[in-house]
Amino acid sequence: MMEFEDKTDAGKDPLGLRVLDAQDVELEKALTNFKSCVHAWSEAAYSRPRTPAQEIRHRSRRLAAGWALGCVLVAGSVSGGLFERHHKMVLAEITAQQRAVEQQRQLREQQAKATESDEVLLAGVDSDVSQQVPSAMEPLATPLADDETK
Repeated sequence: MMEFEDKTDAGKDPLGLRVLDAQDVELEKALTNFKSCVHAWSEAAYSRPRTPAQEIRHRSRRLAAGWALGCVLVAGSVSGGLFERHHKMVLAEITAQQRAVEQQRQLREQQAKATESDEVLLAGVDSDVSQQVPSAMEPLATPLADDETK
């Protein structure tokens, strides 16, 4: 390729034209090739089918899956906590019922002991009251009782 040169170098070439040397030609070819490659790549990029909708769908699916997994984890944690609380309440209720039954059994035993001791006491009083002869005179009353039976 040829270029016009400015008037300062006019003495070297009478027509004002100068021929580029080999390095300048190679550089010009490389830049031209680069420019054509960039234009070709740009055309290919603009003309290819766009897939942002697919990428957005893929991202939204991943986001939805993440939220769903998070919700499942939260629901599982909450339900596990509620189940544990319910289980503790049931165990406390069963323990309270067992204590009440044990207290009732102990109360019945105490009442039975009290009734038994009352019955023994009353039996002793009854035997003391039902004697025909006072205990101090009992040795004297025994021969009489034998005589009366004869």
